Amino acid sequence: MKFRNLLFASCLSLAFASCSKNTTQDLSPSNPSGQSASNQATATVITEDFESGSKSSYATGDVTLTTGSWKLNDALIGSTAADNKAGTKSVRIRNNGILGMNFKVSSPASVSVKHALYGTDNSSTWQLWVSGDNGSTYSQVGATITTSSSQLATATFAITKTGNLTFEIRKVSGGTARINIDDVSFSTGGGTPPTDPGTDPGTGTPGNAADNNNLLLGNPTNAQPSINSTANYLMDQTYFTESYNRDKGTPNWVSWHISSTDLGSTSRSDNFRADINLPSGWYGVSNTSYSGSGFDRGHNCPSGDRTSSSAANSATFLMTNMIPQAPKNNQQTWATLENYVRSLVTAGNEVYVVMGSYGSGGTGSNGFQTTIDGGKVNVPSRVWKVIVVIPNGNNDLSRITTATRVIAVDTPNDQNTVNPDWKQYLTTVKSIETAAGVNIMSNVSQSIQTVLENRTDSGT
Repeated sequence: MKFRNLLFASCLSLAFASCSKNTTQDLSPSNPSGQSASNQATATVITEDFESGSKSSYATGDVTLTTGSWKLNDALIGSTAADNKAGTKSVRIRNNGILGMNFKVSSPASVSVKHALYGTDNSSTWQLWVSGDNGSTYSQVGATITTSSSQLATATFAITKTGNLTFEIRKVSGGTARINIDDVSFSTGGGTPPTDPGTDPGTGTPGNAADNNNLLLGNPTNAQPSINSTANYLMDQTYFTESYNRDKGTPNWVSWHISSTDLGSTSRSDNFRADINLPSGWYGVSNTSYSGSGFDRGHNCPSGDRTSSSAANSATFLMTNMIPQAPKNNQQTWATLENYVRSLVTAGNEVYVVMGSYGSGGTGSNGFQTTIDGGKVNVPSRVWKVIVVIPNGNNDLSRITTATRVIAVDTPNDQNTVNPDWKQYLTTVKSIETAAGVNIMSNVSQSIQTVLENRTDSGT
């Protein structure tokens, strides 16, 4: 999925062709369409999606792209089925290849990069490097990143260096194994920068609320992909989108879409693992962090909702998709609800789901605890879910009306008291919003929201 929310220097906004291909140029943000002056001052993101250029050989050469001129050394722009990409093209790098900028960007607060293996190649590692002197000298930014999945993931780096900067992505291991790089974004932080809501596999942007978009209903906490947004960090996991809380070690919420194409025959991968795409320096909850705690590794986006492919199913086993969940809550109450939601899809509907948790302190099979993993992971006291159900079709947002079915459930995370019947915990969206501090349906018109968010579903 591609989003062209690009903020250009004056020469770029007037005409891309006027920028010299082989010279270094300043790239500073200007006002994107539709932003107010106040928002312009606080929120800017520049993204290169590699869609506008072509380079078919690995020989060193420059390519003029939307943001400016880039140098590709032992790298090309790939568009084959084996090239993992967010749109139709991505950069493919082999050996110790380099993807570098021939232009400058002014004092970005962070840089994010999407990356994946090319085809079935083996794992490789790569690094982000920065120069403040027009490429004369470089220094590494953050940690070395390992690319080990054919699913696009996002690595985010905090930038402390200021001034007019140039960046390089350097592949540093893996030999002839190739990696794909896509959607390199520079954020100057603050405000509400444009974000990528993920694919499922819908197309479009939050502004036009494309069908199947993981964030079609809205961004419940206005989460941002900024390294400074530690308690509300937006993560595009391709098959779902989430707000991650670094200090709690759990998501605040996870949002996704389910259609019949998401439900296939792929078996459960069970490859619970740390999310290597958290910003450098953040604690990564591991597959053993819940061991002996008395709590399940409870999925937000369920494995059963992503059985169309191994990549889709594997994505749900990232630990950034987990909460410490009481076993009965997870295996009985929640499992029954998840099966019911999938039955709505197989009956001819598509659904938009937002799940989250709040509070501290739950009771697992070993008793009450407020945290696990040496205090690094918060145990929530409540677990909630909101499901919007519409018949299969197009123009989804416009088809949400006051008659649309919305199921809201809020359960206790308590092994001793939770009822296996999820229908005992039906509530209103408004009640969940008040308790959890979220705004779940912000993209729906206010008049329709008011009706839907104050109605309790019957459960049938």
